[in-house]
Amino acid sequence: MTRAPLPDFYDDLDATFAALWRLLGDGAAQGRSGFHLPALATLGPDGPRLRTVVLRAADPESGTLRFHCDRRSDKAAEIRANPACALAAYDEAAKIQIRIEGWATLHADDAVAEAAWAGSRAMSRVCYGADPAPGTGLPTGGAYTLPDEETAATLGRPHFAAVSVRAERLDFLYLDRRGHRRAAWQRSPAGWSGSWIAP
Repeated sequence: MTRAPLPDFYDDLDATFAALWRLLGDGAAQGRSGFHLPALATLGPDGPRLRTVVLRAADPESGTLRFHCDRRSDKAAEIRANPACALAAYDEAAKIQIRIEGWATLHADDAVAEAAWAGSRAMSRVCYGADPAPGTGLPTGGAYTLPDEETAATLGRPHFAAVSVRAERLDFLYLDRRGHRRAAWQRSPAGWSGSWIAP
């Protein structure tokens, strides 16, 4: 049986760093990517909290990622209270895991939020007009309302926030029977420094 060739980044640290950001960019752009729906970890009042978010942007130049949330949600409150966070995603087809640790900033009424809202699809805006707020107890599963797409354009905006994450540490793991490869990078004032680490 012929095995697939090893990826170009396999033994090239710089190419691995480039692949990491390319894959995150693909995740933001392509809904079928394994990196489109990373898990986000934050710190709540009783310990760590974990949930899935939709990756909306990944910028290698600034080393930042962006997702959106309802500013009434627990995740928004947790980010306001403690901006330390982590994201992790795994693409089963590529056999690659990417982890990001950094600091989150909640953008509600600034240019970042406005641009993110303007770039959102009408169907995506609907959930920000939900009543009651996310996490509210309900008497039955369907005891909430959502606006139509036209109403959501104005009703949802006061609840919308964009979250930017400034990555401080990156971890890339590639799985292959011929030998796994794992690398990590740390941000410093001089830029990113990375090295291979044991898988």
